[in-house]
Amino acid sequence: MKHGLRRSVARFVGARVLFLAVLAMVVSGLTGPVAQAQTPLRWAADASADVPYTFHDLKDQSRLTGFEYDLMQELGRHLNTPMQFVQNDWDGLIPGLQRNLYEMVICGIEITPEHTEGVDFSTPYYVTSERIVVRRGGPVFQGVTDLKGHTVGTIKATQAERILADYPEVRVRTYEEETNVFMDLVNGRTDAVLLDGPIAQYYGATNPALEVVGDPIGRVSYGIAFAKGKNAELRQKVDTALAAMIQDGSLHAVLARWNLWTPEMAAFTKDKTQPDIAPTEWQHYTDALQGASSWQARFWRYVGFLPLLAKGAVLTLLVSLCAMVLAVALGLTLALVRLYGPQKLAAIAALYVEVVRGTPLLIQILLIFYGLPQFGINLSPFLAGVIGLGLNYAAYEAENYRAGLQSVARGQMEAALALNMTHVQALRYVVVPQAFRLVMPVMTNDFISLLKDSSLVSVITLTELTQTYIRLSSTYFDYFGTGLMVGGAYLLLGLPFVRLARIAEKKLAQPHTRRK
Repeated sequence: MKHGLRRSVARFVGARVLFLAVLAMVVSGLTGPVAQAQTPLRWAADASADVPYTFHDLKDQSRLTGFEYDLMQELGRHLNTPMQFVQNDWDGLIPGLQRNLYEMVICGIEITPEHTEGVDFSTPYYVTSERIVVRRGGPVFQGVTDLKGHTVGTIKATQAERILADYPEVRVRTYEEETNVFMDLVNGRTDAVLLDGPIAQYYGATNPALEVVGDPIGRVSYGIAFAKGKNAELRQKVDTALAAMIQDGSLHAVLARWNLWTPEMAAFTKDKTQPDIAPTEWQHYTDALQGASSWQARFWRYVGFLPLLAKGAVLTLLVSLCAMVLAVALGLTLALVRLYGPQKLAAIAALYVEVVRGTPLLIQILLIFYGLPQFGINLSPFLAGVIGLGLNYAAYEAENYRAGLQSVARGQMEAALALNMTHVQALRYVVVPQAFRLVMPVMTNDFISLLKDSSLVSVITLTELTQTYIRLSSTYFDYFGTGLMVGGAYLLLGLPFVRLARIAEKKLAQPHTRRK
């Protein structure tokens, strides 16, 4: 009888595996066209909080802007090639380059010995220096030595951080995003900020509570990054186009519109001309900042956020639903294998559960998206997110279902077999439904948790609700109002499923426990 049960379970598991394979094919079919190579030249940046490099226009969030964005459009005209922008999180820009998600990255990346070990750079397209920003009316620092004994904020893995590291007396705080650096300065958590000239100008000089002080410090050069040892021909073409942009003045024109033409750039390019080019983009940005301060303007700005939040919510819900289907199917299979399968398969299932539960979900998602291509497995961001979340939650679902199956009385299986049911029929019609009724509340809680954990897929270029929140809050320096809207969106997504779970519980309840 035991061997017959194992054969039946093997057939049952085989059906579940076939279902999972079909599910993967369907999802891959839905997302496959997105992952196909495109004819335009692909370039990537993190536009979520990257003023003035590449960011979303404050007056029109559907429009990308920034001096690097304009520079890439001008570069495309010189290369006679259409350009395609690819959004990626800052930490994923270089891994995505190595994964061949795009051909180049331009995001204010400094040309340093450390960076040149991992990527190849074009010739510099912008040269600047570090600047100090302080609270208006506070202490004025002329140089780095004046910062000794003070708390100074900067961005991690930048030249500014390396400069501050040479002064042990300076208490350094590093951040992921520029907005957080300046928010802490305004709120008095730090005494000063040391950052690149463009960042200091667009975040510090535009804030009435802050001011840029002291002399320029050091030298910073930005370059376009290419995958190490690859695309040498494209890199040469880009260098030629950048040289042509310097010669014909188009690079000067782009920087002048953004009020970023500096003495360092004049010395680097040997361009001493002073064309009559108004800083129109700089003026557009400052006007947008000043016009967004009133309550009426803020209200209409929140109304304008609704389409973006709706788009992020749809992606969040789609990823969560697909991942939960995968988690339920795989989790039930793992539970049945551990309880009724052969000993070796049961050991493998137990090992899978312990390994997945014992490692962070974020690491698993990054491993699937960035690690598997080394073995020739290239998954689209959507499919990688679904698989990462689904495989992770399958381990937790397996333990829930195992507990539910074990709570069903052993006599239920024996009674079903006595009625001439096969083992698969007994599991399908008698044991599993009773266990499913018991684990329904836990499964609902797991789906709500998965819905919130779907925010982690933002690290693999998916712009869901959390990534939308980061982009909007950092652009407008508004974490409270935008946070309430995004939190409300997550709440609205979860409540219907809680209600559906309650209805399902009542339908599955035993007759003597149902309320009249």
